[in-house]
Amino acid sequence: MERRRGLAPESHAQVDLMPRGFEPCLLAALRLSLGTEPDSRVSTEWFRQALARTGHLARAAELTYTIGDEVKRSEELLALVKAATGVQCRGGAQELGGAQELAESIPVRQLRDQALVALVPAWARAGERERAVAVAESIRFPHNWGTAWALLAKATADNGDARDALEFADRADTEASAAGFDGTGGVLAVLMEVADATGDQVRGALLADRVEDLARSHKSSPWAQPGPLAMVLAREVRQGDLDRLDALLRRPVGAGRAGRTKRTGRTGRTGRDEHPPAGAEPVDHDGTRQGDPDALITYLPLPQSPLGAQDMAHVLDAVAETATQDMALALADRAEALLDTTAGFDHDLLLSSLTLLLARHGQVERAMALADRLIPERRAGRQAEIVGQVARSGDTGRAEALAHGITDRRAQARALVDVVRELARHGDPDRAKTVAHSITDRWAEGEALVNVVRELARHGDPDRAEILARTIAYRATRARALAALAELSDPPRARRLTAQVMVLNDWAAALPLLERLAPRAPAAVADQLDELPRARA
Repeated sequence: MERRRGLAPESHAQVDLMPRGFEPCLLAALRLSLGTEPDSRVSTEWFRQALARTGHLARAAELTYTIGDEVKRSEELLALVKAATGVQCRGGAQELGGAQELAESIPVRQLRDQALVALVPAWARAGERERAVAVAESIRFPHNWGTAWALLAKATADNGDARDALEFADRADTEASAAGFDGTGGVLAVLMEVADATGDQVRGALLADRVEDLARSHKSSPWAQPGPLAMVLAREVRQGDLDRLDALLRRPVGAGRAGRTKRTGRTGRTGRDEHPPAGAEPVDHDGTRQGDPDALITYLPLPQSPLGAQDMAHVLDAVAETATQDMALALADRAEALLDTTAGFDHDLLLSSLTLLLARHGQVERAMALADRLIPERRAGRQAEIVGQVARSGDTGRAEALAHGITDRRAQARALVDVVRELARHGDPDRAKTVAHSITDRWAEGEALVNVVRELARHGDPDRAEILARTIAYRATRARALAALAELSDPPRARRLTAQVMVLNDWAAALPLLERLAPRAPAAVADQLDELPRARA
């Protein structure tokens, strides 16, 4: 509203509100925001889950049981179970016991199974393995059995018990294979992680082969998310192994439509001699395989290959931060060849991952050249993403120069926000402030300063952080800056700042702070909500 109509007056923004009596005022504001109907506002979903996270699962369940629609009620109960399993370290076995009772009360059986599947690894992580096994045995539908046992195997391996983890993995494998459904690949991918955790590399390699076989035999829909095959490829790339990826991509030109040919012994876009990618057969300087003068090495998916652009994008994203320079460039060559065979959403997704990988590894010119392929409406946004990646890699000076070279005003502001974020994160708040103040868009300037406020607080200078936060023009952005400061402050300052956040914006901006500052508040509000009907009567 301020961006459309101008800044609101600052009549009370600088006043220190509610120095005493914070919690009663907070309870009143929260109660008014919720209303008296269980599903009157979106905030009630947060409220019920906050009750579960703060150890009041029974009260959360009472409110949820008032939902009339059976499917909606089941979905909310499932969310409560998941919220409760996320705090088992606080509530221990007692909290998980309540979560299990709640799960068993879910009327929609498929959602009840999902809740029980979530409980299986939670019991195992809490040291209650027999209870975890019993829950896994109680799951009704066979298509959930493999997942439950696989998650139990993973939790057991994480606890350091390799022998039992492998036994559970065998059970998961048996159940998933017997079910014969499309989720088997996901189970196998989890079991591959179990094999790695227990040091069984032979088992891990065999599972990876089975995931590929399964992917080849089940053609995925064009809108499917990256699947287990992408997880397998990312795992092997991290280990420096490109053989499987090459087998899915490489073929002679004469075998079908030509793709991008990778020639060695020449100077490429990077201005240096390129080397054969890992796993490639030796080639002569003219690009032919040694001993096979008629075939060129190309990277293009075979017609029967299950590898898609989304899978490749997942691989690039998964290894972007850990890949060596040589590995990153080898992957980039393969991804760029695959890029030439895709269109639409898949093309843009892979292009984004490819340009960010290149930028992170110093290949900025090549990344920018790829961004130039986009239509002008998308090009500037992609350039801003590249600048952000350059900044995250630590080269903030170059990133700032690149940002100022972007002609689109909004994209330039977005890029400079990323530069400010990284400058602040690397301990240079003064330069970060200077760059932030150079942003011509007032809203973007405030977004950049939120990052400086957060980092000043993190590095032990809350007074300076608060002064800076109060200079932000837009009230909603200023509220987020104060909320970020409150998260890193001692309780007295955090309570004062939270009150001001509620005044500057509204209750929603303060909700994430409540569970730490006033963990009793959700339960107290629930009690007050119960009393309202009686008071009216």
